[in-house]
Amino acid sequence: MNGIIIKRLGNLLSVKSLVTLVLTVVFAVMAVQQAISQDFMTIYAVIIAFYFGTQSQKAQDAIDGGNE
Repeated sequence: MNGIIIKRLGNLLSVKSLVTLVLTVVFAVMAVQQAISQDFMTIYAVIIAFYFGTQSQKAQDAIDGGNE
């Protein structure tokens, strides 16, 4: 159980995850201040789509690899 938690925390500290978390915090602050620009929204959407797309692909590869 502790090994799984440590592994997930390690994965969370990857550069890609840190950038996504920081951008999400910035997005939340800007949303509260009602100061979200269209440019920031576009960049944020692309980064979030990339992040979740790669996570989904990793999960699919793990599933496909287990079925071979």
